[in-house]
Amino acid sequence: MLAQKFKRRDAETQRTKIKAVFVLVRRVACHRSLLNYSLRLCVSALIFTVLSCSSRPTDPRTAIPADSLVYLETSDLGKMLEAITSNPKFQQLARSKPDTSALNGIRLSIAVTGFQTSEEAVTEENSVLNFKPHFVAVAETNAWNYQALSFTENEVGEFVNEVYGGEVELVTSDKHGGRYFTWTAKDGRKAFALVKGSLIFFGNDESAIDSCINVLNGGADSIAKNAKVSALPSDALASGYISKDGVAQIANIAAVSLAIGAGDEGEVKNFIARVVPEIVRNTVTEVAWVSRKIENGRIEDDYAFGIEPQTAKILAETVVPGADADPDLSRLVPAEFVSTTRYNFNDAQIAWRSLMLTARTKTDQVSGGLLMAFSSSLFEPYGVDDPEAFLNSVGSNLQTARFDADGDEVAVIVRIKDLAQLKRSVAKELSLSKRPQMFENAEMWRSADGELAAAFIEDHVVIGEAKSVERCLAARNGGQNLASVSANALFNNLSVPISTYGTESDAAGGLVSVLSEQNAKEPLLSQTYTTETRFNQYGIERRTVSDLGMIGAIIEKLGTSR
Repeated sequence: MLAQKFKRRDAETQRTKIKAVFVLVRRVACHRSLLNYSLRLCVSALIFTVLSCSSRPTDPRTAIPADSLVYLETSDLGKMLEAITSNPKFQQLARSKPDTSALNGIRLSIAVTGFQTSEEAVTEENSVLNFKPHFVAVAETNAWNYQALSFTENEVGEFVNEVYGGEVELVTSDKHGGRYFTWTAKDGRKAFALVKGSLIFFGNDESAIDSCINVLNGGADSIAKNAKVSALPSDALASGYISKDGVAQIANIAAVSLAIGAGDEGEVKNFIARVVPEIVRNTVTEVAWVSRKIENGRIEDDYAFGIEPQTAKILAETVVPGADADPDLSRLVPAEFVSTTRYNFNDAQIAWRSLMLTARTKTDQVSGGLLMAFSSSLFEPYGVDDPEAFLNSVGSNLQTARFDADGDEVAVIVRIKDLAQLKRSVAKELSLSKRPQMFENAEMWRSADGELAAAFIEDHVVIGEAKSVERCLAARNGGQNLASVSANALFNNLSVPISTYGTESDAAGGLVSVLSEQNAKEPLLSQTYTTETRFNQYGIERRTVSDLGMIGAIIEKLGTSR
């Protein structure tokens, strides 16, 4: 057994490619959310790269335990990053395009085996939820064993040393027929690695590595036997799978996080923390994700949410797309917005009622009743008090528009079907019985505090945050609206009950700062995306197309983490 202290090496002695990898990995190390942490593991695997080849490569899938909560993989790290760095927006912003060819053919599988959570007080009134996934990453390096050993001891070791703040102690030993590495930080944190042939195992949980070796030796089933995992396409940029147990644990974490941010009322927090995960656990059976490169260098991310069979059948029969699109709605959406969503239902009221009643059946009777009472709060930002009456009084197409990142500046545009019922459904503070004001040729009512507004123009109503309503009316009369934008074609797809078009500011700029250097001569650009959501007999399908994809969006967030 050998122990030693790590010291930082002179930066000039590091190879250029390894330096670039560490720049990325150091930024990855600080992020805490599940999706970003998962990609952290993918990106961290770049440090496993070596340039020589070895014989008899192993499929990393065959070493991952079958009971893993979350599973991620890429069959080619070089191809995955090439898809991002070759995008025109990335190249326009980057000073140079990084060379990822040395990563070609590197296969990586990652398993999250558990979660450790803690709540950290920020102030006396507020706190944040921290959670640490226990993970193991298995990489087939295609290297000779001595190269993998040298790389792990030096490059991986320096990575761990930098992440843990320096003066990390390394202990090496022989274990599992390979060379075992244990790094210990001054504060007690540990990282582990095992080099066995051309395989490198790396993680923050020693037992997870032990489980992988047991699987590799035939002592337990691997995740490769899971039909859903084996169905993940080998030609994808990246893909993943979350088991039912994984869904349950993530739901628990998400619910606690929502509860922490739900305000000061303890009863509300307790309700969210208890009921939300219960509904998710009793509804969602699994999740699969596949990322692909498509035309024009854009990235397509496909998500499949498996739903309990009876629930999936009900939703597939009730959340049905309508037969007619309403093109006039787009004329009331400004050309500039953060996002806009078209709800195209055969019957909007039935679709809403089906979702709410289904959720109610997934918890106890008392909680289900409270859920129905609280559900109307989802419509409050749009100035609606009675969702059932509102949806029964308007057409089957609804268009929402959001003008800020926080979702405070919003409006909904609908065609009026029953004016009297519509007026009864809106927020009482709008006082529609009073004389309206005229604004942009529309009759407009405002709440006393000026925060809400409702405007009637021809046979449509625009209702929501007052300034947002004004924007929508001005867009209709000024001609600078969604109807004049090519992306409006998305909303004419009658097979999609829910479709969204949006932008993410500086998405490309943050990504470039991680993988390359920013071109100071170029302005920051925005990433555009479209999302389509469908319901079928198996669950929910969600397809998103964007410039840089989910992978790029997560790396961009990593660039802002310190």
